[in-house]
Amino acid sequence: MIQQTPLAELHHELGAKMIPFAGWNMPVQYSSIMNEHAAVREAVGVFDISHMGQFFLSGEGAEEWLNSMLTNDVRKLAIGEAQYTLMLNKNGGVIDDLIIYRLAEDRIFMVVNASMIAEDYSWLTKHLPEGLTLIDESLTWAGMAVQGPESAAIYAKIFPGRELPPRNGVDDWEEGEQRFLVCRTGYTGEDGFELFCKSSVGSVWFSKFIEAGAKPCGLGARDTLRLEVCYPLNGSDLAPERSPLQAGLGFFCALDTDFIGVEALRKQKEEGLAERLVALKYTGKGAPPRAHYGVFAKTGEQIGELSSGVLSPSLREGIAMAYLPQIFTSVGALVEIDVRGRRFEAKVVKKPFYKKG
Repeated sequence: MIQQTPLAELHHELGAKMIPFAGWNMPVQYSSIMNEHAAVREAVGVFDISHMGQFFLSGEGAEEWLNSMLTNDVRKLAIGEAQYTLMLNKNGGVIDDLIIYRLAEDRIFMVVNASMIAEDYSWLTKHLPEGLTLIDESLTWAGMAVQGPESAAIYAKIFPGRELPPRNGVDDWEEGEQRFLVCRTGYTGEDGFELFCKSSVGSVWFSKFIEAGAKPCGLGARDTLRLEVCYPLNGSDLAPERSPLQAGLGFFCALDTDFIGVEALRKQKEEGLAERLVALKYTGKGAPPRAHYGVFAKTGEQIGELSSGVLSPSLREGIAMAYLPQIFTSVGALVEIDVRGRRFEAKVVKKPFYKKG
């Protein structure tokens, strides 16, 4: 059964086009993907992220245990700071990528992908030692991401006198009977923050951001924005059969800690990678690239398929990512993308596709 976020009724009132996504009924767009994309790049937009999961971990030794479960070194995380990390299977493949926030010495807030809430919780509780408590509060929170160069100004309007956390920071406070978590991270390549509040008042706060000047944005713009800056999408660019090293996320893997899957990563690093996730851009005009379109060598043999692909609204050209054999991963390497029987030349380019300015 498809689930509704706490903002579902408001989305319908705003005229959103709704689609199923990760088991949830979500807005794909309100006006147009192009308009919503431009709003985030140039001003400010707001996204419903209530479908994502919220876990709370507490207890003495939480840091040490997380270092056995996640790839990044939690010891580097000060109170009030955030960290991007990954959870792997024993073969080094990605179960999920997530962000953790240290709220106190032994209290961690975790935001996980919507499609992985049940699997992540099951995997973590299976390995949870005595003395630690992990609670899934996903259904009790509403979440919204405010993104764009004017996001800080919007925050100042909504919460006058309250300071926005620094980049990769988190603020946790109560006002009356309401608790708020504000996280200054994001998935668009722009400045921004995420507000988590009680699900019962989610629509109130989403509306406040719109009234303050934020444009409501859907999954369509979220996908074009994140792909322009080469942020991976779990289930597409990240998968249980692929490692973070293959995905170019080695920076977030502390190979000197003993987390699940680390031996496989150490072996990959020692022996070299057979494939890597690369950024591809058309060399000329071409039909919009999409996930699962075939990638071919110039000699004609298929060497992979696209994991993600869009027509970039900012660059006005086709961009994509794909896992390709090592010999095709050098910047400038030429390949062809098959779009319903037509081949379009593309080249490997340096990540990201889009940079501010």
